[in-house]
Amino acid sequence: MAAAPARKVALGPADVAVERRSDGAILLRSPHALHPYPENLTSRLAHWARVAPERRLIAQRDAGGGWRSLNYGQALSRVRAIAQSLLDRGLSRERPLAILSDNDIEHFLLALACLHVGIAYAPVSSAYSLVSTDHARLKYVLGLLTPGLVYATDGERYAKAIAAAVPPGTEVLTGERFAELGAATPGPAVDAAHATVGPDTIAKFLLTSGSTGQPKAVINTQRMLCSNQQMIAQTLPSLCEAPPVLVDWLPWNHTAGSNHNTGIVIYNGGTLYIDEGRPVPGLIEHTVRNLREIGPTIYFNVPRGYDALLPYLREDDALRERFFSRLQLLQYAAAVLPQPTWEAYEALAVRTCGERVLWTTGYGATETSPAVMYTGRGAVRAGSLGLPLDGVEMKLTPVDDKLEARFRGPNITPGYWRQPELTAAAFDDEGYYRTGDALRFVDEADPMLGLEFDGRTTEDFKLGTGTWVSVGPLRARISAACSPYVQDVVITGHNRDALGALVFPNAIVCQGLDAAALRAHLQPVFERLWREGTGSSTRIARALIMEAPPSIDASEVTDKGSINQRAVLKNRAGLVERLYAEPIHPDIMVLAK
Repeated sequence: MAAAPARKVALGPADVAVERRSDGAILLRSPHALHPYPENLTSRLAHWARVAPERRLIAQRDAGGGWRSLNYGQALSRVRAIAQSLLDRGLSRERPLAILSDNDIEHFLLALACLHVGIAYAPVSSAYSLVSTDHARLKYVLGLLTPGLVYATDGERYAKAIAAAVPPGTEVLTGERFAELGAATPGPAVDAAHATVGPDTIAKFLLTSGSTGQPKAVINTQRMLCSNQQMIAQTLPSLCEAPPVLVDWLPWNHTAGSNHNTGIVIYNGGTLYIDEGRPVPGLIEHTVRNLREIGPTIYFNVPRGYDALLPYLREDDALRERFFSRLQLLQYAAAVLPQPTWEAYEALAVRTCGERVLWTTGYGATETSPAVMYTGRGAVRAGSLGLPLDGVEMKLTPVDDKLEARFRGPNITPGYWRQPELTAAAFDDEGYYRTGDALRFVDEADPMLGLEFDGRTTEDFKLGTGTWVSVGPLRARISAACSPYVQDVVITGHNRDALGALVFPNAIVCQGLDAAALRAHLQPVFERLWREGTGSSTRIARALIMEAPPSIDASEVTDKGSINQRAVLKNRAGLVERLYAEPIHPDIMVLAK
């Protein structure tokens, strides 16, 4: 596939200046300046409403299966009316708006109304309301934020969560009454409030579960949102050449969907089609239906989403032709994309349109709004993260035998709302945000090739022999080898003689497979990995397939779906013991020969 030509797409320069300090730290930055950016995000909404009022901004399936939509002119008018209603309620950063429900047009308008007049809002993961059984996280979050208004699109679905978690006396508004918000006539107060919205104005609070403990409310300012969009635009100037078209499901309670993707649309005058699908059985079909009708110009998904979509693209000529018809870039995030999946999409693109479509990815966090690195010339291979964006300062700091990635720049959060101790711990003495992630150069001799993930600095451990285990790369290697049957793995073996793995199946691919059939598929893969291993720190001796999926209530999975290794090991200590017990349990795959 590498011999096939790549579809032409405008890309910005991807250069890096490297400084190695005597303390072992490595400083990296782009030599290119960050261009000016607006003081607030909805100034871009107003711009496009003025120059292209009839252009479609957002669309969503209606009950009949058609598309209901708003153009830029309509959206700005409705945003101003809703903003007046929110101002009348006295909402502010101290009394923000909490949105409990998933992506929809009403959620979108509420968010923009808040941004327009400087009212903070917090999109809360619907899992806290609809998946959680005790609503403990939702109670904690609403207690931390002290919202002046709580909104949920579907009052019946969210009734139990609202009753359990919303503080007494807090106004609750459901979708059945949404029209009330737009009935107000926007007055001078809206324009006056908008005029005060500047770079330091708090735009939103995004909740991050972190590796342990209760959620943190990450402060997102207007400066963060706007500077980050300018960084992305300089890295991917194709976004500025023609209005981008997105078909996207990524949830707006997470920074990728909320900041990165919707921000790209608003900043560059694009169109967002809300995808009600998900990469799970019964919902991936909705994504397929949408992509049969709408060809995106840039497509964002998580690796599991690309895996779920792949068989449909292979089997459906019309879907494949529409999907690749004007696609300029494929981007993945949240986890490492298996190399076979990468190559499969390249092959499908060449088969369909005679050209490769470049893969791109990057690196970021909720605290970085999110993008701080990008593979601006296209990714070298699955797993590469690229280089720092224009305007970002990066420091690789030695921590034990790894290099922790730390960042400074206008897109970095000032801290956590009402959590000063956590804020102080999040930054080093030079003001760099500590990510806790370890990165390494793809090629030490050529920094231009960028960096790749090297695990978490806190998840590595020693075997009983004293040998260090680098967990992140090992998990990625196993997941790639076991694709598409495995969603993720958790590595065991702290202070033991050998490594083990708790294996979480991919629910879509493994639908209909019983445990015995899945073990039969995976046994030879794990045996090959054992043979290819270079020692005790890279060889899995025993593996156990998990019957229960990771639990959000038990902090085993983050809001974006990634596995929390530490929480899984703590909560499933009994299964870890079973993995090492003698005699060997019949459910265990034994690899040590």
